[in-house]
Amino acid sequence: MHHFNYSGGHLHCEGVSLETVAGDVGTPCYVYSSATLVRHANVIAEAFRGQSVLIAYSVKANGNLAVLATLAAQGCGADVVSGGELMRARKAGIPASKIVFSGVGKTAAEMALALEQGIHQFNVESAGELRLLSEVAVKVGRDAPIALRVNPDVAAGGHPNISTGKSGDKFGVPWGEAEALYAEAARLPGIRTVGVDVHIGSQIGDLTPMRAAFEKVVTLALRLRGQGHDIRRIDVGGGLGIPYKDGDAPPPPTAYAAMIAEVTAGHGFEVILEPGRVIAGNAGVLLTTALYEKQAPDRTFLIIDAGMNDLIRPALYGAHHDILPLAEPDAGHARKTYDVVGPICESTDKFASERELPEVAPGDRLAFMSAGAYGAVLSSAYNARPLVPEVLVNGDRYDIIRRRPTFEEMTGLEHVPEWLTMEA
Repeated sequence: MHHFNYSGGHLHCEGVSLETVAGDVGTPCYVYSSATLVRHANVIAEAFRGQSVLIAYSVKANGNLAVLATLAAQGCGADVVSGGELMRARKAGIPASKIVFSGVGKTAAEMALALEQGIHQFNVESAGELRLLSEVAVKVGRDAPIALRVNPDVAAGGHPNISTGKSGDKFGVPWGEAEALYAEAARLPGIRTVGVDVHIGSQIGDLTPMRAAFEKVVTLALRLRGQGHDIRRIDVGGGLGIPYKDGDAPPPPTAYAAMIAEVTAGHGFEVILEPGRVIAGNAGVLLTTALYEKQAPDRTFLIIDAGMNDLIRPALYGAHHDILPLAEPDAGHARKTYDVVGPICESTDKFASERELPEVAPGDRLAFMSAGAYGAVLSSAYNARPLVPEVLVNGDRYDIIRRRPTFEEMTGLEHVPEWLTMEA
């Protein structure tokens, strides 16, 4: 569910016309719905009522400070994959005791920062990381609570590039090496083993692979307990899918929660969740303006002012986003088939191929739906285009929560050596 609907002939976010936002902020820009973020966070919390659970929102999905602060107010923790994400979560008001640090490439400096902050758990992904974390923990003088991320060799996810649980993936400890590495962890100074972690992919539309992975992990956790390890937590990661188009029917959080309750029943585990897309995905849209129509021999291009640097998912994953006009088309509005493309000098700067839409004229504004996750966080300044601004709506009010930078700000970190200016 989301809070983007037509009212009075124009697409609204909650009580705000998106035409108004586009006119004020300019396009392209992202717009997020506070009501949708809050609703999705609460739906997940309600689904897991009665279970011992930490909802650690996946910051990589959408790390804007205002989004994080909105979720912090709902009691969410955070799953982070860098020191920068950790400090974003802390600045937004998320307690360190609710933060889980994942990712395959943690540096010694990031480990020290997380230890000093007092985070809930490190999800360790390799023997090398485990040994470095031990050294850092000893140096800092704090124990590191850890779960090993195990790779159960279970495939899942909406695209090969977002499947993370197969044996050839870079993530996690190989299944056959997990018990030996837990034994090593028990011997290392500064390491306190508290759980087992798994994450098999993103945009998962079927609970079957999730259940298979979780059952394997629970079996491993019980075996580790029998070997003397104090395993209290099962981190099941994230990955639950959302509907991007008609016909998508991912499992509801209630079914997901019921499955996890069945798999973990009777063992006294704290469950850690890392939802990202399922909270933020349908809470945001990307607004854009049509620039030109260009006729080719076999197709019609609709060229817009948003590019793959603003929303890279279609270029990166072949991802689908519904496209809606901000002005509600009437029943008799002509329709036309377009290839929707941006201004970036790359052939992959394409949002849709042969997409039938209400006929669009230059200057018309459009919304890419379900763009709240993996949108602005993956944006760049490629082709010297400024980073896209972000707007948060709350009822009938809105605020710019990341403004568009000026050219001077974009070049402010760069420096031309004196010897070049002297030669000139």
